[in-house]
Amino acid sequence: MSCQHLVCAQCAHPVIEGRCPLCRANRERMHNHGFAGLSPALIVILLVVLLFVALVLKHLSGL
Repeated sequence: MSCQHLVCAQCAHPVIEGRCPLCRANRERMHNHGFAGLSPALIVILLVVLLFVALVLKHLSGL
């Protein structure tokens, strides 16, 4: 979802302009994606790396 076409209920201006505190807060909330500010793609990459490390450690402990 994008805030380009949304109109603020408080100031009646586009939210993307951030003219009032409500606009700025909603714009920030809408543009804050992912866990802890990380993008979903980066989270997936981190999970794959973690899985790979776990498999390597399991293989090494079996030797």
